[in-house]
Amino acid sequence: MVRPLRIEFSGAVYHVTSRGNVRRRIYEDDADRFEYLSVLEQVLARFNWLLHAYCLMDNHYHLMIETPDPNLSAGMRQLNGIYTQRFNRRHGRVGHVFQGRFKAIVVDRDNYLLELCRYVVLNPVRARLVKSARDYEWSSYRATAGLVPVPEYLTCDWVLNQFGKHQAVAQERYRKFVAEGIKTTSPWEKLEAQLALGDEAFLATLRRPSRGLTEVRRDQRFMGRPSLRGLFKGKGLTDRSVRNRTIADAALHHGYSQTAIAAHLGLHYSSVSKAIKQEVSHDSRFKT
Repeated sequence: MVRPLRIEFSGAVYHVTSRGNVRRRIYEDDADRFEYLSVLEQVLARFNWLLHAYCLMDNHYHLMIETPDPNLSAGMRQLNGIYTQRFNRRHGRVGHVFQGRFKAIVVDRDNYLLELCRYVVLNPVRARLVKSARDYEWSSYRATAGLVPVPEYLTCDWVLNQFGKHQAVAQERYRKFVAEGIKTTSPWEKLEAQLALGDEAFLATLRRPSRGLTEVRRDQRFMGRPSLRGLFKGKGLTDRSVRNRTIADAALHHGYSQTAIAAHLGLHYSSVSKAIKQEVSHDSRFKT
């Protein structure tokens, strides 16, 4: 079975979500939510994580986590595993609480961390549970905004530093920033391979470590690759030898399917297949 790729490195920032099994609730009441936050606090301390934002919904949660050490998967196993044990014990149940593996999107801190911190705390507003983020108790918004004391497990410094050096001013600007967010487009429109959110330079840094991982989805193995348009632009495609080398490069080095290449160039599938075979037989760069 093809499994999602996990990208782990020191200093990585993630948007992490986990949903209830068969869409069931993962929190039955406030006692469950307090229990979850207690487990989360223990995991944050044990794995040296930073929590920039969070939101607990009825059947899923959102976390913005920074991992100084490359240990996301280990920490998430502990977080979901311990909470599952406590939830089942309290409610007299057995079996899964969460649906499969957690989902983690690695995030370009410079371009998207602040936007996603806003996205996370606006979830209850978008779901029409409350009119304003300040009305929802189970997110990081009120602490970051200065409306309630900041719990020890929450790191507000980075977010507030984006709005100024003086705390009161920064908190006021943060509140305005979040309020304006409900009118903005979703940041997920720029998501790459369901796995990463960042500009081209950031995605390029993630590409090489994922090469050769044949057990993960094809689009994730070649995350951040240049577009077909970019690969063929200015290549002088009237020269058949140049065209064929570029076709082979697109297929064998960048993971594009022969069907996609044929559609882009307006060629028959068989022409693309023949070009690749010719290049493999004549050019050692394409031999395995």
